[in-house]
Parts: sequence; structure tokens; C-alpha cells
Amino acid sequence: MVKTLALLTLLGLGSSVAAQQKAPAYPLITHDPYFSIWSATDELNGSATRHWTGTTQALTGLVKVDGVTYRILGKEEPSYQSLVPTSDERPYSVKYTEQAPTGDWMQAAYDDKGWKTAAAPFGDEPSKGGTLWKSHDLWTRRTFDAGNVANADLFLKISHDDNITVYLNGEQIYNLKGWLNKYVYIAIPEAAKQKLKAKGNVLAIHIENTAGGAFLDAGIARLMPPPAGQTIEKAVQNSVDINATQTIYTFTCGKADVTLTFTSPLLMDDLQLLSRPVSYIAYQVAANDNATHQVQVYFGASSDICANVPSQPVTASKYTNGGLSILKAGTKEQPILKKQGDDLRIDWGYMYVAAPSATRPQQYISTAADAAAAFAKGRTASTTADKSLVLNTAVDLGAVTSTPKEQLFLLGYDDLYALQYFHTNLKAWWKNDATQTIDKQLNAAYNDYATILAKCKQFNEQLHNDAVKAGGEAYAALCELAYRQSIAAHKLAKSPQGDILFLSKENFSNGCINTVDVTYPSAPLFLLYNPDLLKGMMNGIFYFSESGKYTKPYAAHDLGTYPIANGQVYGEGMPVEESGNMLVLAGAIARAEGNANYAKKHWATLTTWAEYLMKEGFDPANQLCTDDFAGHLARNTNLSLKAIAGIRSYAMLARMLGDAAAADKYESAARDMAAHWIQLADDGDHFSLAFESKNTWSQKYNMVWDKVLNFHLFPASVYKKETAFYLAHQQPYGLPLDSRKTYTKSDWILWTAVLTDNADDFRALIAPVYKYATETTTRVPLSDWHETTDGKMVGFQARSVVGGYFMKMLQAKFNPDGDK
Repeated sequence: MVKTLALLTLLGLGSSVAAQQKAPAYPLITHDPYFSIWSATDELNGSATRHWTGTTQALTGLVKVDGVTYRILGKEEPSYQSLVPTSDERPYSVKYTEQAPTGDWMQAAYDDKGWKTAAAPFGDEPSKGGTLWKSHDLWTRRTFDAGNVANADLFLKISHDDNITVYLNGEQIYNLKGWLNKYVYIAIPEAAKQKLKAKGNVLAIHIENTAGGAFLDAGIARLMPPPAGQTIEKAVQNSVDINATQTIYTFTCGKADVTLTFTSPLLMDDLQLLSRPVSYIAYQVAANDNATHQVQVYFGASSDICANVPSQPVTASKYTNGGLSILKAGTKEQPILKKQGDDLRIDWGYMYVAAPSATRPQQYISTAADAAAAFAKGRTASTTADKSLVLNTAVDLGAVTSTPKEQLFLLGYDDLYALQYFHTNLKAWWKNDATQTIDKQLNAAYNDYATILAKCKQFNEQLHNDAVKAGGEAYAALCELAYRQSIAAHKLAKSPQGDILFLSKENFSNGCINTVDVTYPSAPLFLLYNPDLLKGMMNGIFYFSESGKYTKPYAAHDLGTYPIANGQVYGEGMPVEESGNMLVLAGAIARAEGNANYAKKHWATLTTWAEYLMKEGFDPANQLCTDDFAGHLARNTNLSLKAIAGIRSYAMLARMLGDAAAADKYESAARDMAAHWIQLADDGDHFSLAFESKNTWSQKYNMVWDKVLNFHLFPASVYKKETAFYLAHQQPYGLPLDSRKTYTKSDWILWTAVLTDNADDFRALIAPVYKYATETTTRVPLSDWHETTDGKMVGFQARSVVGGYFMKMLQAKFNPDGDK
């Protein structure tokens, strides 16, 4: 379990708890790319909880002690009322032109009768409705009446792509070079508000479509005051701890102490449990003054969890099943598998909040504005609204003493259909048993709670102890932070051919599904705990080639855009990268299982890829590797290492399958390549970024397989020289990826650190990564691509590749007595 203060002191990174944080964001609900909710502040009651994309998906937790209500989870978000609605709220039209207007076009008195009229929003995606816009510039004018808003706090509600300037009655109220990928509220300055009239106001906009997508939608809203009489105090948070399957908070709520535990039981030895989309939220309350107090607890979950955007209409209901009282919500539209892309939330299927009926829960459906106020006032609420509802559950614990009382809530999600796989819609793994329903899953989760919690505790302790033994306390903390994030970036299902599928989403990198060079860095975690899941990350790629749907002599890059896996969408292949990845991982699976049975099933395909690497892999052409953000690079020495490892893996597999001739051929080739690599890559006190490219360098993270799989292609002197160079070139927040930029990939640093030959050097490379994870000002689920000079995210977040942090543990498992 992560303990911040002790670790920071141990690492010499400071001793002030107030000045430090423990995680960029804290995992609360972690199941798959759609059902994934986080806290982005160190205090759980310091902000509204979010989906990993940053969109609010509010969870609320309250505790009432002797009539005083305390907030422990979430923070009330501002509530707005539309004055000039945006298109997600109500259809509207504007005047527009795509030719630069003359005169004061932004003034209310301007004559725009020569402009066209069209429906909003404007954009380049017809599926979003409105008017198609593909020109470089667009000017719009929208006339509206304001009535009496003298005492209102007004905000511009807007979403746009790209550069924009907005005027209100000729007064500029907003300007941005860039774009937004969601609606935001911008305060309207007082000077502009003073120009508002009861009738005949104009919201005027100029927007430029500079690159990529195009979109415009804008309106005006007023900030609503909080409900009258609502008095909720902020509880004092005392601690937060993160282990593999749980995030645990403690609070003081006046004369009671509260422990709030979020458990997502992602135990990889039980695929049915791993796939079950149910998390536990447990409140444990005890008096802290040796007296008795009357206590009620509350848990609320926004229906925004089941909508892509808050404006989508939803339905909600209440019922009982088995031992549970249940609230359910889902969108009215139910567009199953109709959307694909990166910055999206699920808007099909249904969310569920459940509590044991035996505890006599009060459950009600309300607006967000009424939800917490009703509990604070000791009543329930109802609503006729159909957007951004809250599923509320309150339980009276009665008299509470110093002996803790616990109240359990369950949060679940049934996505109905999870993925589309080569034009067949697939259900989640837990539905392989056709008799299963979400109600059965919720009741099973409740009935097995004590058993599952005990298993989680045992696993948490084992993972922590193994990680400490392998790499120290800071290393263990990084692994604990990475565990749930890596798993929850996948979806588990079964293919029509009967194969396990464990398909990743490239979260905030391009939204691809089942990307091979995302599988590759993620692999150590799954090789450690269940190689079948790694097979589930590879099976679709094998099928793509073996079915004849993909005919190139090297491995594909991806299978589509999440959640649609109908074939590669990435515009360019990565021939050496992906073929090397698949061969290395097939070899690692054989090492983990002690046999090459999996490789045997795909031997013809693996042979094709190995032959490709023999021809093209050693001195790569000008092509991309997994670090594609760095651009194309010819003669990439690190990519060459991957090809060499892939060829050597194939030799190992051939020998395990009894083909001595092939084994000898490919092993000899790998050894010759390694010797040649040392010569061509030598750059004095280190090895170069590209062959014969002097005064350059890069992390040689692909060399790690030579050590982990005991290939012995490179002598110890190569490792020693390279790691000594790394230790001399670290920045405050890590070792740069290479000599071209100061940014890095933290997963690769964790691999590179395994190249060291002693614990002190390993920990020296790990310490700046831990410093990054605990000090970064970028408050999102752990980014694997960050700047080493200031610790800020460059790109990517919540990705599965942090499973690569487990490489040191994998080395320890494969080589318990050290290198052989």
C-alpha cells in the first residue's frame, strides 16, 4: 500500500505532506474504458469525480452526524440555466457567412440581411446534425432577447474547433487560439453584461478551421444559486492509501470518523470476476469521542455516467431484486455501438446503484441541485427532468459508538453489447453464460463481498511485498498506481471463434482498439498474473492475418477504433515494430507457461513475421516505431534491438517445438546481428540513437528481453556502459527518451532500469519517475508521456501501457536466482 510521507523522506524528495501529492489522479471505479471514474484532487471532497477523459461523472458521498451533514466524496458543481440555449439543449438557427464581412459585423445594429440562415451546430461531421462547415472561416450572428438579467451571473457556454473570437453586442468576451473538445462555461465580463438589452442582443462569432476537425456551438447561461437552506460542511480528510485493487480514504466528520473504501476487484486469476462490472463503495463509521451518535450515510451517482454528454435524455427507475434495492438509469436513445473514437463516454446500456434491502435504504431519483439538499434536510426528492439525474441512496445507521458500523453500496454497469469484432457484436465476458443478468451479477457481488474482499486483501499484500522485494518501496508504489489503470484500459470478451479477447483502447493517443505497440509495453503485468490475458491481446491480430483479411507479410498495427474492431485504421504500418512485438510476446508467453503450445497454433504466421525481420529488421528503413510521436527514423538502433529479440524469440520457440534446424538458424542470425549491432551503434561512452549517427543517444529499452528471457546476446559490458550513460543524463523527472527531446515515456524508463546490474542504480532510475507521479501538476490518470524537466504531461493518459511498470517483477519471477 502506498505510504506517501515515508517514501518521500526515504527518497529525499521532501517531508511535507501538504506540499506533496500521491497520485496524478486517484482510481475509484475501474473496469473498462467506458466504466472508469477518478478523483483528480488530493482531497476526495475537493472536486467532482470524473471519467478518465476529464468529463464530470459525479459521485457524491455524505455523512450526517447528529443532524450535521458532512461531504466526504465529490464537490457540488455549479448549476446553470440556459438563457440562450446551445444545440445540445434546444435547436436554434443563426445568420452566417463564409466570406469576410465588412464593417462592424459584430455590432447589434449591423445589417445582416445578406447573410444566410442555417441550423446550429456547424461542423464537419454530419452525424452531429446542424450545418456542414468545411471552409477555413465562418462568421455567425445570433439575435436573442435577454429580459432582466441585471443581477445574474452570466456565462458563455461554448464548444469549438478551432481558433475563435466571440462578441456580445460588439464587446469581445472570449478569444482562444486552439480548440475545445467539450462544452465549457466562460464568465462574461461585467462590461459586456452592461450592454445587454431586454430585446435585440447579438452574439457574434468568428471561427477559423485551421486543421483537423471543425465545430461551433455557443450560447449563454446564468449561474444558479445553491438551494436555500442547504448547509453541508466539508469533512476533514486525514489520509488516502492506494493498493492494487482499492483506494481507501479516512475522514473526520465532527464526532465521527469515516473510512471510505473503493474496491474494484480486478483479480486476474478469475476472469468471471475480472469481467463483472461491479465496484464496491464501503462506508465504515465510528464515534471518535467514546460517546454515541446518530449517523446517516448517503451515496449518489449521476446519470452522466451512462451518457456521452449531459444533454442526452435519460430514463431512471427503482426496483428490488434478490437482497438488493436497486436504482437504474440509461439514455432513452440507446445507440448501441454507434459511436467510436477517443474522447467519448458510453451512452448505451444501463448503470446501477444498489444497496442491501435489509438496511432499509431510502432511494430516490432527483436533479443534481436537489440531491444533496434533500439528504441534508432529512427528506427525499423527485423530479420530472430527464437529463443529468442523480441516483440517490440514504441509509440510517442509527446509534453509532466506537465500534465501527459499515454500509455497503454497489455501482454497476451493463453495457448490453461491449464490442464489435469483424462486424459481429460481442457481449462482455461475464455474459458467456447466457443465463447471467446484471441483477444476478449484482447479487453475486453482494453475497460474495466478504470472500472477495479477503481475496483482494491477500492479493494486495502479495503484490506489494513482491514489488518491494524486486525493486523497493518507490517501485512498489508505482506498480500499485498502475495496476487498475492498466487493466481498466481493456475490455474482456470471447470471439466468435471461441478465443479470449482482451482488447485495449489507446486512451487519448488516437482511440485505436487492440494496438500491438500498446499491447507490447503493457505485457509484463499480464505475463505475471495471467498470460491468457496477453493471448487475448494477441488473438485478434493473429486472426486478422490468418483469416486472410490482412495480407501483408508483417503484423498489423491495430484492429480499428474502439469499440469497433473491424480492421486496421492507422494510416501507416509499423512493420518491424509490430512483427517484433508479436514474436517477443509469443516467446515470453512460452517462458511464462513452460511450453510453446500457443506459438504452435500460430506457427505459420510467426514464421512469416520472423522471415520479414530476417530481411528487414536489423537495419530498419525510415519507418515509425511505437514512439511514433517522435516521427520517422531510419537505422533506429532500439528498433533493431526489437527485431533481434524477435528473431531470437522465434529461435527459442522453434527449439521448444523440436525444430533444431530452425532454432540454430535463427539463433545464429540473432547472435551475428547482436555483434554487428555493437559495432555499428558504438558511440564512445554509449550507443547511438541510429546506426553510425554520432553524438546521439536513446533509451535501449528493447534490450530488456535479452536479460529477462536469458538470451545472452549482449555482454555485461554493453549494459554497464549504457546504464552508466543514462545515470549521468537524468533530468529531475526522469531520463529523456532520447537526445532529440527532453520528454520521456515512463514505461520505457521502467524497462530501461532493468538493464542495471545492482539495486542502487535501479532505484536511482526509478526515483525521478516516482517524483513525477507524486508531484506532476497534470491531474489526470497517470500519463506515460511526460516532460522530464517540469513533470507535466505531454500527451496520453489512463493508458494500459503502465502495465510495463511490472517488468522488474517479471524479471524477478523469470529469474528468481538472478540472471542465468
